[in-house]
Amino acid sequence: MHALNKEHRGMDKTTDVLSFPMYGSMKEFPKEGEFLLGDVVINTDWIYSGINLKDSPAEAAAAVNIHITTLLVHGLLHLIGYDHEIDARHERSMRKKEAQLINAINQTC
Repeated sequence: MHALNKEHRGMDKTTDVLSFPMYGSMKEFPKEGEFLLGDVVINTDWIYSGINLKDSPAEAAAAVNIHITTLLVHGLLHLIGYDHEIDARHERSMRKKEAQLINAINQTC
């Protein structure tokens, strides 16, 4: 993940999730049919490094699921054009959408 972040973003450090969109904006998405949005790469080392080893297996699995869901939603939002790094308004907008999607996922599971 460190190497990907350095190569594609010029940041010489690791990160939790990276997104590689297929399109520059939602306007470029195909108007019909199935299509790829891009790739989301999740740093599982990052996730597992934050797990409390004293937790029960069920608690640890639940924590992993929460982290993966959060990072997947975050990455998918980047694929469709959200960018929290532009300014505070964009960050609030993305965080709000993340919360909405995570809540929707949690209600269906």
